[in-house]
Amino acid sequence: MKIIVASKNQVKVDAVKEVISQYQFLANAEISSAAVASGVSEQPKSLEEMVRGAINRAISSFEYCNYSFGIESGLMEVPYTKTGLMDTCACVIYDGKETHIGLSCAFECPESIMQTVLQEGCDLNHAFLKAGLTSNPKLGNADGAIGLLTKGRVTRKDYTKQAVMMALIHLENDELYKQ
Repeated sequence: MKIIVASKNQVKVDAVKEVISQYQFLANAEISSAAVASGVSEQPKSLEEMVRGAINRAISSFEYCNYSFGIESGLMEVPYTKTGLMDTCACVIYDGKETHIGLSCAFECPESIMQTVLQEGCDLNHAFLKAGLTSNPKLGNADGAIGLLTKGRVTRKDYTKQAVMMALIHLENDELYKQ
């Protein structure tokens, strides 16, 4: 069995590797990664855009494999929050016919960060760097904004793994999701 992760971001690749090792039907899969464009903005600002980016990645990377995994983090509108937006991660698994979607936990960034993202059109990495909250220009390739805000209690890999596990619900319980 072969799996392609549609990203060269090692956090995403490691998250998929760690999760699939827990699933008997995937445990012996050969995993490779491919740099694939999402086809959406650098910082998705809606759930639709984020899921579309993950779908684009998964479908574009599906070649000579059983499953391809597209992973995209982004912002989504959430009523009653301080900024109106929360960050989450979407994972789309494509099997050549259907997509299987999962989401992670969500968290809210500080208002000053969101203003920078929305007014300057930059991504969270740049906004956290500009605010002086990190010196890592590749925060998304490390513990991520969530790791910074939770002081390492939840990392980008953790929330990516959550999204992957939620998407795997469909594959592990395929008899329940057949139409």
